[in-house]
Amino acid sequence: MGGPNERFLTTDWTVILRAQGRNKQSRREAMGELARRYWKPVYAYLRRKGNSNEEAKDLTQGFFERVVLGRGLVQKADAVKGRFRNFLLRSLELYARGVHRAKTAKRRRPDGGLVPLEGLESFNVPEPADGVTPEECFNFNWAAALLEEVVEEVKHQCRTFHEQVHWELFHALVLKPITEGSTPPSIAELCARHGIASTAKASNMIVTVKRRFRATLMCQVRPLVGSDAAVDDEIRDLLEILSRNGARS
Repeated sequence: MGGPNERFLTTDWTVILRAQGRNKQSRREAMGELARRYWKPVYAYLRRKGNSNEEAKDLTQGFFERVVLGRGLVQKADAVKGRFRNFLLRSLELYARGVHRAKTAKRRRPDGGLVPLEGLESFNVPEPADGVTPEECFNFNWAAALLEEVVEEVKHQCRTFHEQVHWELFHALVLKPITEGSTPPSIAELCARHGIASTAKASNMIVTVKRRFRATLMCQVRPLVGSDAAVDDEIRDLLEILSRNGARS
């Protein structure tokens, strides 16, 4: 029987392998999964490049239709060469260099049909702070999307084990300061707020969720990188990206 993180195992490089396979339907489904997972960072990058909201949406669709799908981008991906995040960003940078042609060219439907980008129609990214580069926009939206999936999974686990207060403590003391750049409350304050008898008990509750969060995060990050040795580096990078953004807020 699989553990609570089982549904996270089929991601990224595993999905890419499916997209590289011979079964047309499986390739199509895998491509759609990649598009749904990564269109937000792609859109944010193109928006920061100076494109309007509508232009960035069109170009995002074009990137997935023409580059990722139409040019067989995932067929060129190789997990041995490193992080998929970097591979996709390099491909996007090359695509962005030709956006002036994409702005005037007639959009063409690829042979495989449109890649579904759920939520793209209504999505708007807040204007980034001055001095933020397109690459930083891409990496932040990448990190935020990954963190959102991990957060939802850990919240689900806490509910399953009837540990909602555990989650509230972890969110207030650990997660919120990282994502919002806020000052965490004291453990004593949290104990009073939630009716916990001692700070030692609260600390143990937080440690429980920390371990669960790290295990889930590692399970999610491993398919993003080329080796086990790179997992910790990628996690550090992602948390640093989120912390920098929170500090700007």
